[in-house]
Amino acid sequence: MPKVLTQPYAWEGLKRALRSAQLRIESLGQVFGFASTLPLEPEAMPLNVKVVLVGERILYYLLKEYDPEFDELFKVGADFESDVARNEPNTRSYGRFLGMLARHYGLRPFDRHTVARMIEHSARLAGDSEKLSASTRRLSDLMQEANHHAGKDGRLTVTREDVEAALEAQRHRASRLNESMQEQILRDNLLIAVSGEHVGQVNGLAVIDLGDFMFAHPVRLTATARIGEGDVIDIERESELGGAIHSKGVMILSAFLASRYARSLPLSLTASLVFEQSYGPVEGDSASLAELCALLSALASVPIKQSLAITGSVNQYGRVQPIGGVNEKIEGFFDICKARGLSGDQGVIIPQSNIKHLMLREEVVAACAEGRFRVYAVEDADQAIELLTGVPAGEPDAQGMVPQGTINYLVATQLAELSALRQTYAAAGRKRGGKKAGE
Repeated sequence: MPKVLTQPYAWEGLKRALRSAQLRIESLGQVFGFASTLPLEPEAMPLNVKVVLVGERILYYLLKEYDPEFDELFKVGADFESDVARNEPNTRSYGRFLGMLARHYGLRPFDRHTVARMIEHSARLAGDSEKLSASTRRLSDLMQEANHHAGKDGRLTVTREDVEAALEAQRHRASRLNESMQEQILRDNLLIAVSGEHVGQVNGLAVIDLGDFMFAHPVRLTATARIGEGDVIDIERESELGGAIHSKGVMILSAFLASRYARSLPLSLTASLVFEQSYGPVEGDSASLAELCALLSALASVPIKQSLAITGSVNQYGRVQPIGGVNEKIEGFFDICKARGLSGDQGVIIPQSNIKHLMLREEVVAACAEGRFRVYAVEDADQAIELLTGVPAGEPDAQGMVPQGTINYLVATQLAELSALRQTYAAAGRKRGGKKAGE
C-alpha cells in the first residue's frame, strides 16, 4: 500500500482502472497537461482482477476517513494480529516456520536449543511471555546474522551462542544514545543514586523508542509539600513539557491523595512534582506511581531507598496498573547498578499485572537468581511505599484508625496539621480584617 500511494498518479490511476474495468496506458505528461501534442493512444484493455492492498493500519484508517471512493472500491477489510498466542501447537508451528525461513535464505541448520532461543526472542519482540511476534523481517534478519557468526567460527550448525552474539551485535550497533545516557549518569552529569536514602526523592524509569531499538534509563523524581490550598503542581505541565497523558496521571494521583486523606477536612497543601534534569517532552502515565510515592515520602518525612527504582501507573483507588516497556525499564536500571556494583539491595518495583510481560536478558535473570538484583511486583500503592521506605503502610481497623508510625498515619497527621494551620491563619486574617473594618 505505501508504494502505490507514493508513486505519482498511481493511486488515482488504480481507482480509475477499477471503476472503468479498463486498463489504459497514459503518460504522466498527458495526465498533468504538460504535453503540447496529442500522442497516439493504445486501445484500452479490459480489466477483470481482484486487488488486495497490504499495509499499515494507520494507512487503512486514513484512506477510509479521507478518501470517499475507498469504501466503494475496497469493501472487505481484514485486520491481522501482529502477535500469536504462545501455546504448544503454535510453538511447534513457529519452530517449523523458523526452519522454513532458514531453508528459504539458504542458512545452516538451527539446532533445537537455537530454535528455543529464537522463540524466546520472538516473545521478547512481542513484549509478552505469552505471545509470539509475527514480525518476519526482524526474525529473518537475526537468523541471517546468527548464521554469519556460525560461519565465521567454522560451525556447520547455528548455535544458541551465535544467536546471542547476533543479538549483542544488534544492541551494540543501535546503542550509541543509550551508552551516552549511561555515561552521563556514571559521570554524575545526570544525578542518579543507587544507594542511600532521601526524603521525597525516587528513581523513576523512562523509555526511549528508536523504532527497531528501545531502551530505558533511570530518572530522578522529586516532590515537595507545604501549606496551601490543595494544589498538586505538575512542573512538567506548567513548563509545557508534560504531555496530556502525563498530566492526567498527576491529576489521578491528586484525586487519590484527596479521597484517602482529606475526606472530612480541607486538603491544605501545595505540592510540586518534577522530573529532575529533564529537558525534553515527558509523556505517559507510567511514572504516576513513582510520583505518588515521592509525595507520600515528602509528607510523611520518611526517606526512600535509592537502591530501588519504580514504574507503574496508579488509579484513583491506589491500584497499580500495567505499563509498557517493562523489560527495557528493568534492564536500564540494572545496567547502571551493574556499572556501579551490584550490592544485592538494588532492584525494580513493577506492577503485578506486568509479570506476564517479563522477557529479560539472561544476565539480568542470572543476577536475580543469585540474589544480586531483585524485581518486585506490587498490586497497590501501599505495597510500593512499604518496599521503598521499609515502613509499614498501615491498614485501617474497623473504626478506620491506622497504627501510629505507619506511612498512612504520618501522612494523615501531617495533612491534619496543615489544615489546622491554614484555619488558624484564616481566622487570624479575618480578625485583622474585622478590626480594620471597625476602626
